[in-house]
Amino acid sequence: MEEENLICILGPTASGKTALAVALAKMLDGEIISADSRQVYRGMDIGTGKDLEEYNDIPYHLIDILDAGEIYGVGQFQKDFNRVFRDIRSRKRIPILCGGTGLYIQAVLQNFSHTYIPRNFALRDSLINKEFSELNHLFEKLPKTRAFNADTSTHKRLIRAIEIAKWLESNPLIEEPNLSIKPIIFGINLDLDTRRSNISKRLRERFDKGLINEVQQLLNKGISVDMLIFYGLEYKIITQHLQGDYTLEECFNKLEIAIHQFAKRQMTYFRKMEKDGLEIHWINQNTLTERLDFITKFVP
Repeated sequence: MEEENLICILGPTASGKTALAVALAKMLDGEIISADSRQVYRGMDIGTGKDLEEYNDIPYHLIDILDAGEIYGVGQFQKDFNRVFRDIRSRKRIPILCGGTGLYIQAVLQNFSHTYIPRNFALRDSLINKEFSELNHLFEKLPKTRAFNADTSTHKRLIRAIEIAKWLESNPLIEEPNLSIKPIIFGINLDLDTRRSNISKRLRERFDKGLINEVQQLLNKGISVDMLIFYGLEYKIITQHLQGDYTLEECFNKLEIAIHQFAKRQMTYFRKMEKDGLEIHWINQNTLTERLDFITKFVP
């Protein structure tokens, strides 16, 4: 860490990012900054895979900072990250950015300047019920600036990408002050069979831990059906199950397929980050010890 001032651990869902980041933080006297778009919400624990027990005494940031039902986006994440990053560095500790939300990670590493662009609720209403493939076709037809590196990995992010692209058709992009970040990035790269096996196993464990009850409790607290569907994946499909749209078996099967597809889109976005100029050191090892050994070749 003679030159770099931030370690980044990224990877698809169920790849073991948290365990690796925690072990690394113990070795390097570090603190973890979560880069997960849903772990910011209190009460959304099982579905987002917070696994807070894994942290032990390691300080973590940007988890449980908002109540479920509130809106949080990449622009706010940039502001929160910058504040936390400065604080950790001021205390001479190592910040470790860990997560699977590629857009959040890339936004802070490359100082995206489009995140302030306002939401267009009329446009969103017109797009919300369209299929993913239809939205993607619409997005591909829109003109785009070179500075706009869109994350289209989920339905809601694809709608946001369309919203930004349409806004940029008639508005200039405003440059924001640059935070001096010198990252070293590690990505967990599981083979397809291992990734799929991990996802299916973890999903079953989450059902056993009470994932359906967690979603029901959110509904009981007054979180709207539309908002839970907006949060996507577990919260969307289980809410639909609780509304009577799917049987329990159908719910599990649909969710399993959706998470496999999401993990594939995550990896696609990470590869796109490389094309955009971010160097990622890919970790192909499966055990925690082997992964740490790989990282210590770059981070003594």
